[in-house]
Amino acid sequence: MLLKRRFPSDELWSMRYLNTRMELTEKEKQHCSNLEKGYEGEMKFDLLAEKLPEEKLVIHDLLLEVNNSYFQIDTLIISEGIIHLIEIKNFQGDWHLESDKLYAGNIRILYTN
Repeated sequence: MLLKRRFPSDELWSMRYLNTRMELTEKEKQHCSNLEKGYEGEMKFDLLAEKLPEEKLVIHDLLLEVNNSYFQIDTLIISEGIIHLIEIKNFQGDWHLESDKLYAGNIRILYTN
């Protein structure tokens, strides 16, 4: 059951508006493109999440505050006995995990938690 739908972020709405009103710099155009691709990836994921059985609760784009600090969860899926926190990325190319290491093609991507 879907509890909260996803909408474009305020930043994406702003960039879309600015793009119609002025000439963006190359850096701003790239940022806008990245925001659009991210939103597109989230919407594709949402279509998949709609096919989950009804006994799961799905909350998209959840904004929470803890100790005056805000954080956003792309998708929260709650089912009996488990909660899944989903961070969605929309990268191009071949990506895979091998022994807890992330690779783009044959190149290892270094990341920290």
